[in-house]
Amino acid sequence: MTTILITVLWILGVLLVIASLLPLSKIPHGIVRGLAFPREQFFGMAVILAVLILIVHPNPIGWMGGAVLVGVAVLQAVYIGKFTPIWSKQSVDADADLRADVDRHISILSANVKKSNHDYGKLIALIHARSPDIVLTIEVDEDWIDALKEPLGEIYPHWIEVPKGNGYGICVMSHLKLSETDVREVITKDVPSVRTTVHLRNDDKMRLYVVHPEPPVIDHDTLGRDSEIAEIGIEADQDEMPLVVAGDLNDVAWSTTTRRFQRLSGLLDPRVGRGFYNTFSATMPMMRWPLDHLFHHRQFRLLEMSRLGKIGSDHFPMWFVLALAETQAAVSDPGAVDAEEARHTKKRIAQEKKRSREAIGSDWEDED
Repeated sequence: MTTILITVLWILGVLLVIASLLPLSKIPHGIVRGLAFPREQFFGMAVILAVLILIVHPNPIGWMGGAVLVGVAVLQAVYIGKFTPIWSKQSVDADADLRADVDRHISILSANVKKSNHDYGKLIALIHARSPDIVLTIEVDEDWIDALKEPLGEIYPHWIEVPKGNGYGICVMSHLKLSETDVREVITKDVPSVRTTVHLRNDDKMRLYVVHPEPPVIDHDTLGRDSEIAEIGIEADQDEMPLVVAGDLNDVAWSTTTRRFQRLSGLLDPRVGRGFYNTFSATMPMMRWPLDHLFHHRQFRLLEMSRLGKIGSDHFPMWFVLALAETQAAVSDPGAVDAEEARHTKKRIAQEKKRSREAIGSDWEDED
């Protein structure tokens, strides 16, 4: 029995080392990039396996194996540590004066509803309870928009409706005036994104980008997802307005792609120094990671951020309240992109825009 246990522990340890090292290659394929998602879980597994191997195999080989697994845990901690309170915050908290100036505030509720989820009432009740200025809903089809519009159509006067039967639909509803709205397929056909101008109560303007790129899958590359996220980052950097990018990016906060997005855009992640805020999966507690994001310009300050309760989807909704300050925060910096990285990224974007294919997972939400 002991021999079998030791063999199993060593096999698990070797697999964990391989799974931890593969994402460092930055190969743009789902089977590689997907392994960057469960870094929290890999950290815990590495610690547990290291202890178990040392217990059942207390000799130099066991100590060597334990040391390698501790190294794996350290590697994972390097990536996920910044999303804990031990790290300095990227987003600056609003001061007392800005908290009191409600005309500068904007509250956003963001939810991937899961197209096949027909429990419309839970999200509607949450919207009534929170009364956000803007609601972002993702994976909506015609049925979802009809279900939302009946009870909320008179409450929210401004709507952007992009229903899709392929799981990539987007709907934005707003108390605040929206203008200059542009619905685009940035990279891949039938994968829309939204760009719009939001008019705050004090007559200031800000830009809002809502995105939902393709997910990584084991039998496909991630060039579409990576290119869309990068393209939005480049646009954000060139935008003259203070802005927010929000949505289900189908990517984790610590990934190569998302970190590149921050360098390209200069936008801040409010989770840094505060917490993971894991939004997927709502149905599997042991397999959760942060897929639903909000990044903001340095001119915004953070008032509130929280993960909300279940709405029948496989994602938890997220709640954000920001305030638009008069000056940019000078202490926050996500890092700068170098010229070679920018050149290589733009080349890949141009190549991906020319590729004609069906969006990944278009039939995942088809009902039986």
